[in-house]
Amino acid sequence: MQSEPRRHTAAVRLARAATLVLGLHAPAAMAAPAPWYVWISRIDGRPFCTQSDPGPGWTRSRGPYRDSQCHMPHETQPQPPGARPPALDAGQPSTISPGTPRTSD
Repeated sequence: MQSEPRRHTAAVRLARAATLVLGLHAPAAMAAPAPWYVWISRIDGRPFCTQSDPGPGWTRSRGPYRDSQCHMPHETQPQPPGARPPALDAGQPSTISPGTPRTSD
């Protein structure tokens, strides 16, 4: 007895095409870990090492670094002329007056 040839539905063909396309782009999706930066509090000047922007009350001071203690410098490519860091949200306060009591969160 001879078997019938398999017929693939449109969904199977689409799934195979999508798998092929995603497989070809997989090397481009590999990324390096984000660098670490030292941020300085605008309130009390305390330093903080993190990979992401902690918010409008902080100013980026030094970096980038390869480690979470911000000790090992990270080799980077030079920034193009005129490149500027992102601006702070104008709706957030930048400092707390010395007479304002601090609350614990």
